[in-house]
Amino acid sequence: MSKFHRLELLVLLGLLQALAPVSIDMYLPAMPQLEQVFHASASAVESTMVTFLIGFALGQLLYGPMTDRFGRKPPLYVSLGLFAISSAACAFSPTIGAMSVLRLFQAIGACGGSVISRAMVRDIFPPAELRKVFSMLILVLGVSPILAPLLGSYLLLWFGWRSAFIAQATVGTLLFLGMHFRLRESMAHESKRPLKMDAIVSGYMTLIRDRTFLGASAVCGFSSAGAFAYIASAPFVFMSLYKVPTEKFGWLFGSVAAGMVAASQINGRMPHRIPLWKVLRVANLVQLAAAILLLASVESGIGGLPVVYFGIFVYIAAQGFVFPNGSAIAMMRHSQIAGSASALLGTTQFLIAAVGTSFLGFLENPALPMTLVILVCAVISTILNYLTLGPRLDVAPTSS
Repeated sequence: MSKFHRLELLVLLGLLQALAPVSIDMYLPAMPQLEQVFHASASAVESTMVTFLIGFALGQLLYGPMTDRFGRKPPLYVSLGLFAISSAACAFSPTIGAMSVLRLFQAIGACGGSVISRAMVRDIFPPAELRKVFSMLILVLGVSPILAPLLGSYLLLWFGWRSAFIAQATVGTLLFLGMHFRLRESMAHESKRPLKMDAIVSGYMTLIRDRTFLGASAVCGFSSAGAFAYIASAPFVFMSLYKVPTEKFGWLFGSVAAGMVAASQINGRMPHRIPLWKVLRVANLVQLAAAILLLASVESGIGGLPVVYFGIFVYIAAQGFVFPNGSAIAMMRHSQIAGSASALLGTTQFLIAAVGTSFLGFLENPALPMTLVILVCAVISTILNYLTLGPRLDVAPTSS
């Protein structure tokens, strides 16, 4: 594989992964305005985030068996088409309830790109390269949380809230064309599995019985749920509570995402002799410390926005170590059912995030429920790490 083709492949796969943050982050600056436009409460507006996370979680279970049966590209046509159409429909939602339903379909379209791109990584690259490749994907993936809220802020100021969803529909259409012309089918014909219920159940049961897979998936899931609690609350915490101007919100949000991107690149350059589980454990402990600091600041009021920002920055930056290592641990053991493994990994992550996000918006101070969810997720993620992962498990790829 030439360097150019490898780079092109990583960019396309990274952009497919980025559909979720693009769908979420681009409309974040408009969330306070949606309260006024639809005469809705903050919790009602945040429900558009919850339904997206639910759709993104459950939709992945459909794509897993489909990609193991039909290959990677055919389901990708369906997912990207659904994403583009439902994104455009969100721009013309008559009520906040209708938007919540449309966001569910948008998520089902977006999650196909996430599942299939992870499966293609497992198809194309050997286990020893997975840590590096997943870290490279985060470099592409991480650009979207930096650019999307910035673009969303200025689209909101210049053209109104509908323009964010029109932009998302445009991204989906361009990705559809890029996938069609530049992405090859990566699954070998002889690897295809029958689309039978007993085969699907058998595949998922194999994954559920694997303590390493289940542990790594749950650790990633709870860690990510804390990050999504921040994402869903960020407009209300920064803009409503701390009075950050709309045009500056995108820069503040993007700088947090930049920390995650930088951390992921450090992770990708770490020596293979350092076990994946060890890096993941340290990252979980760092997130736990950041969550405790965050709660202390919010409860006491000491430090204000700078300390709150610092705690969030550290927690999200640590995701740059959690996601690639947790994903590599979970995926490397199941090459024959990579589609189903990718689906269950993503479902676990987003279903836990949906549950955690549903607890936001019930208190007058938006920073407190955000902080409590982050802390609970950090505690559970760390405990699960110690219970399911460790030096007795052969989870690190062999290095040459």
